[in-house]
Amino acid sequence: MKMATFEMERMQSTWENVVACNLSESGVEPVSLRDLQAMGLDLKQLEETRLGYSQTNGTLQLREALASHYPGATVDHIEVTNGTSEANFLLCLTLLSEGDEVVFESPNYMQFAGIPPSLGVTVCTFSLRVEQDWEPDWDALEAALTPKTKLIYVSHPNNPTGALLPRKSMERLVAAAERADAFLVADEVYQGAEFDGNVTPSFWGMSDRVIVTSGLSKAFGIPGVRIGWLVGPPEIVAECWAQHDYITIGPSIIGDTVARFAVHKQTREKLFARTAQLLCRNLEVVRRWVEGFDGFLDYVQPRAGAFAFVRYHSAVPSVELAERIRETQDVLVVPGAQLGEEGFLRISIGVPRETLEAGLARIKTVLDSLPRS
Repeated sequence: MKMATFEMERMQSTWENVVACNLSESGVEPVSLRDLQAMGLDLKQLEETRLGYSQTNGTLQLREALASHYPGATVDHIEVTNGTSEANFLLCLTLLSEGDEVVFESPNYMQFAGIPPSLGVTVCTFSLRVEQDWEPDWDALEAALTPKTKLIYVSHPNNPTGALLPRKSMERLVAAAERADAFLVADEVYQGAEFDGNVTPSFWGMSDRVIVTSGLSKAFGIPGVRIGWLVGPPEIVAECWAQHDYITIGPSIIGDTVARFAVHKQTREKLFARTAQLLCRNLEVVRRWVEGFDGFLDYVQPRAGAFAFVRYHSAVPSVELAERIRETQDVLVVPGAQLGEEGFLRISIGVPRETLEAGLARIKTVLDSLPRS
């Protein structure tokens, strides 16, 4: 099993802690333990926690708390992982075999597209169409489905566009998975990062062919504890647990303890409200910045997520442009090509406002010098 380099993650890990201004971040400004204490976290309990092994698939208390957010789920439907990325990885190992096919939504976070080829699995893509407010190209989806299709992968809310699907479109995706006798894997890690404060409905419960992954890293603003989860049929979850035993074994006891507090209904609501407030304030900054380019930039205003996916009207490739911005302005952004869509930049809006404003001013210096198409 030989993995290809994950270009976006390698770029970020190389530069995000080096540049003067990191606008490649995909989450919101993280909370601190003190912030959580102000919401009611018992730090004394953490101080007295023995730093031993935790339950490898998540403590019973955490899985009970998570199950309460997914109607009809029990603790046997839940596997706790080291971040959402590990949940996605475990599903690839569990559900896919050589010769299978995966249908992958694009643009997207490219992790799930990078794993299957190492397993001898073919990835077929279908596009979200910017001219239709990032609605799926339904003809392309149908063309991608074959008797070999084992799963369809979507992120919802979508990374990097921040788009939300109407209920009818969600139902259409589920129906496509059922017709193909495939699983629909919905990465819902941005659920709770909506700008209007209304939490996006989950795909969970729409079919017994639906599996959901999520975690604390994005909408909750707690990436550092590395807690994610998957929700699915108990027999699939049990197989994922078996794979988990060979990889990281289990999450940390500190992470599990913090997660139990974070996913509690009252804390969850406070964290989501914090996220919405931060994002709404910064989205207005980005809107004014885009409008200042007199049509050279445009974007479909995101409805969720911690970023704006901005299109620029120049023939300069996005990787080259992002590198030029980093080299000349010391600002890191994500090129659209690393997310499956050329001609775009993904710009973080989850950072402190002063960081965003300073970074956008620096990026403008480079964009103003580009030839326009």
